Amino acid sequence: MLRIDVNGRTHRLEVAPEMPLLWMLRDVLKLKGTKYGCGVGICGICNVLVEGQLLRSCVVPVGDAAGQRITTIEGLAKRGHPVLSAWIREQVPQCGYCQPGQILAAVALLDSTPAPDEADIDAAMAGVLCRCGTYQRIRRAVHTAATLPADALRPLPATTLPGEAGVVLDEWIRIAPDGQVTVVINHSEMGQGVTTALAALVAEELEVPLARVRTEFAPADERYRNPVFKEQTTGGSTSVRGEWERLSTAGARARVRLVQAAARRWGVAEHDCRAEDGVVLHQPTGQRLDYGEIAGEAAARKSPRHVTLKAAEQCRLLGHPMPSLEIPDMVAGRTRYGLDLSMPDMRVATVLRCPVVGGSVESFDAADALAVPGVEAVFQIARGVAVVARDTWSALHGREKLRVAWNFGPNAKLHSDDLLLELDGALERVGRIRQRAGNAERRLGGAQQSVEADYGFAHLAHATLEPMNCAARVTDDGCDVWVGTQSQEGARKTASRVCGLPLGEVRVHSQYLGGGFGRRLESDTVEEAVEIAKLARCPVQVVWTRTDDMQHGYYRPAHRIRLRAALDVNGWPEAWWQRGAGPAMAAMGSAELPYDIPHVCVEFVE
Repeated sequence: MLRIDVNGRTHRLEVAPEMPLLWMLRDVLKLKGTKYGCGVGICGICNVLVEGQLLRSCVVPVGDAAGQRITTIEGLAKRGHPVLSAWIREQVPQCGYCQPGQILAAVALLDSTPAPDEADIDAAMAGVLCRCGTYQRIRRAVHTAATLPADALRPLPATTLPGEAGVVLDEWIRIAPDGQVTVVINHSEMGQGVTTALAALVAEELEVPLARVRTEFAPADERYRNPVFKEQTTGGSTSVRGEWERLSTAGARARVRLVQAAARRWGVAEHDCRAEDGVVLHQPTGQRLDYGEIAGEAAARKSPRHVTLKAAEQCRLLGHPMPSLEIPDMVAGRTRYGLDLSMPDMRVATVLRCPVVGGSVESFDAADALAVPGVEAVFQIARGVAVVARDTWSALHGREKLRVAWNFGPNAKLHSDDLLLELDGALERVGRIRQRAGNAERRLGGAQQSVEADYGFAHLAHATLEPMNCAARVTDDGCDVWVGTQSQEGARKTASRVCGLPLGEVRVHSQYLGGGFGRRLESDTVEEAVEIAKLARCPVQVVWTRTDDMQHGYYRPAHRIRLRAALDVNGWPEAWWQRGAGPAMAAMGSAELPYDIPHVCVEFVE
């Protein structure tokens, strides 16, 4: 039994001394603020303080930290720290997944160097990665924290926790008795700020302060489809422009119903009443009713068909700087990403997949894996061999012990060089015309000046800092899926197909995403989690490693582009000929020239 001191509390735990400190914190003590990233001590987002020293918890055995004072982001938030206040003041986080590690690194820096210069910050912070690229805001926040007074040491209150059940006005808005407004968010939050932006669309027209707004994610449902894509998907910078009219209108309709309900209760003319700051005011008498007091009466009223939305100059939120609703919880380590899910009887699974795309399992020996303490089951699934265990570390350790014979399939001898040669060869073929104006070929033939160049683009992983993951439960009551996804409908359809249940019996519970970048439009993790949960007959969370994602992800496609351009006597382009080659997706955005050049020919070879 080990004595573990974490955030001022002493725990006596029966854990293996060699277990990484990260997994003791996350899986045993359920302190999910410390994040799992690379698992090999490189990315730095699992930072904790041990006796004031900054350490990567993923590579520190818990036995080495026993008896020493351990501080995680939860402990820091509980007592407060100038760094936390500075992070909020500078609005540092985007997706927020790396921020606990960044904050702990900044605390260690300021403890050793109270007035750091740029070089000090570079040296201390360079080892913690941020996929969203918040480095400049981090730099400003460190400088800000160095100047904050001691009264900045205040605990951080929760800000984005779900509100009370309250009264449902429609599919978007719910009002609690205390006047707190919950806005349902139908898009995925992965650092782009839609949680705040979409809530602000409602709050603006509803005339309620943003501080009184809470948010929750919508279920997978046709009502919440992206108006641009006609399905429940987040991507392409469509969230705000797609929802502007719909959510603004929902806020305005709710406001009208609240004003009508108050006027009826008072027995006064509706035009003598107005909504402001979450209350309805009767202007002649000064009477006031909080939204929470009349929400039930408002819900009973018919929603008006036509409402007038504010003009831009009337807006108090939109078009003005506003703090992000989710940042305080991200800074405090309270935001729950998909990987942070915890539920009774849940098991953790890892999957050993064929190293060659299109390969399959010929046979496997699970004896050594099953001998690992904590491992409960090993079985084959469509994508490889799954190891199911009581905790993440046991699942990962058990997977290392698997012995699998693979059938590498048709791609056994495929090499990157073969793909590059195929792309180069494709550039010699005539492609499908994507854009044409004038006669670029003729102008190139007689050009006095010309430019020619070939461009190559490699396969690139999306590299989300939160490793891919999904949890699923399959019971007689249906299938539940907890996942950070950019495609709720895609996740639901995949789960339905794998578990064999109709869509109506599949429920998708959206989680915050530790980065998306398009990778989480895919539902491969959902497929694995549902299949394993169905076989294991218990809730199962599938966890990928960074290596898994690098090797088995969906990549930005490799492609080639050949350019020839003719220049006039002043060096301006007068003819542009371009041929691209690659998968169909590579043509997106690279095959339409936006410049006003008189002679253009753009081709693409798929």
